[in-house]
Amino acid sequence: MSDLSIAVIGDGKMGRAVADIAREQGVRVTTVVGPDRSITRETLAGATVAIEFTEPSAAVKNVLACVDAECPVVVGTTGWYDRLGEVSELVTQRRGTMLWAANFSLGVHLFTEIARYAATLLARVPAFDAHLIETHHTAKKDAPSGTAVMLHKAVAPALGHDVPTTSIRVGSVPGTHELVFDARYEQILLTHTARDRRVFAEGAMTAARWLHGRTSGIYTLADVLGTTSS
Repeated sequence: MSDLSIAVIGDGKMGRAVADIAREQGVRVTTVVGPDRSITRETLAGATVAIEFTEPSAAVKNVLACVDAECPVVVGTTGWYDRLGEVSELVTQRRGTMLWAANFSLGVHLFTEIARYAATLLARVPAFDAHLIETHHTAKKDAPSGTAVMLHKAVAPALGHDVPTTSIRVGSVPGTHELVFDARYEQILLTHTARDRRVFAEGAMTAARWLHGRTSGIYTLADVLGTTSS
């Protein structure tokens, strides 16, 4: 058994899913930190990696608290990327260790590479228009989703022009991302569908295993998978 142990930051649905999967995988969960508890070396209880799934407004504070506690952190919260540059600089200055991703589904990252390649091919055929559609549950705070932003960054440069994005918030959908290439008489539709939020928890655990024992730095899921997309 690995000496990996994790602290889960966030006691919502994603935090509970991470804790459940960690235990199923034989990984010790040292603590689950809810919003009513501060993050310190003591409250992390000896964890070798923290996994953070909370709210956009809390993510920055949580990341920096983990760095101050000298605990590497996997950040699953989205919607705070307007401060990513600032946070990355602070983590680097403090010699901390952070791994972030807009989406911890491993399939999404492979899907992004497929989308990038498809866009490269379709850039040669101007008859095709492109559109991104992302659908999530009504409780999701950010729109467009971090994954849609990641897909846009992959596809738009490959096509050589902007790609409109539509965000839909309905029901309890874990996450669906569609890339539509549409011409007058035909259509190409690429879709990734998350069937359960556990897919994000499993990806976060994969990232935590990879991050465990790494030296200080800023990493993404692209480092874990050896792909282009972060």
